[in-house]
Amino acid sequence: MPLSIVGTPIGNLEDFSPRAVRVLQEADLIAAEDTRNTLKLLNHFEIHTPMTAYHKFNEKTVTGELVQKMQAGAHIALVSDAGMPVLSDPGRILVRACQDAGVPVTAVPGPTASVTAVALSGIDCRHFVFFGFLGKSSKEIREGLEAVEKSPWPVVLYESPHRLLKTLEQMAGRFPDREMSISREITKRYEETRRDTVAGQLAYFTAHPPKGEFVLVVDKGDKLDSKAAQIKALSAGSAADHVAYYLRQGLSEKDAMKAAAKDRGVSKREIYKIVKIDG
Repeated sequence: MPLSIVGTPIGNLEDFSPRAVRVLQEADLIAAEDTRNTLKLLNHFEIHTPMTAYHKFNEKTVTGELVQKMQAGAHIALVSDAGMPVLSDPGRILVRACQDAGVPVTAVPGPTASVTAVALSGIDCRHFVFFGFLGKSSKEIREGLEAVEKSPWPVVLYESPHRLLKTLEQMAGRFPDREMSISREITKRYEETRRDTVAGQLAYFTAHPPKGEFVLVVDKGDKLDSKAAQIKALSAGSAADHVAYYLRQGLSEKDAMKAAAKDRGVSKREIYKIVKIDG
């Protein structure tokens, strides 16, 4: 029997398709990212299929057992807390294991926050890159923002309310004038989509504390905000401001001075002397 990847509502329960309801009713087992959240969905649609937890903390140990059940004839449905499983959610390991074991894999399409936000953005997204969450460490965020800055296509990101301002601040330090759409609470009561520059978004959400889950669609840059142009602009200013720029990106003082020295074509010692004198 197959593995069915089932998309679930990202907010509005009316978006749950009749096919998705039927598949969950007919399945022998539902592998859910959070059984407590999924139980609310199942109760609403009077679905009584048993569940098992399948999340990022146990997927490596549970996958083999689930594949064995399907090889023995069980039909398992995979769901995440909201939207399509696998996209920034658990599931990829199970899908690959099923494919390798010859277990059929099918999908029941459902709501997806990323594509919905693209449609709402008003930005030309004939081609776009989906990044999902940038990560939690300073290094992951810095490298992710560098990739966003260099991308030749619009980039779609997920962000949580307590990290949104920090992310916008770092973006504004790199490309303040780039156009961006931000959608929050898609399909829910307080759904909102704003299109503005990165700097404009930062000003708005500084004045209006972020609430809900966010999808960011960042337009591609042009030659004016390329890395080379940015370095040129930084090098034309003071060494102290140059070092401060890299400090805002999460670099240590030592690495910030090293990066500024490289940009300006001088030694790190010279940068250190200038910054200390300016300070």
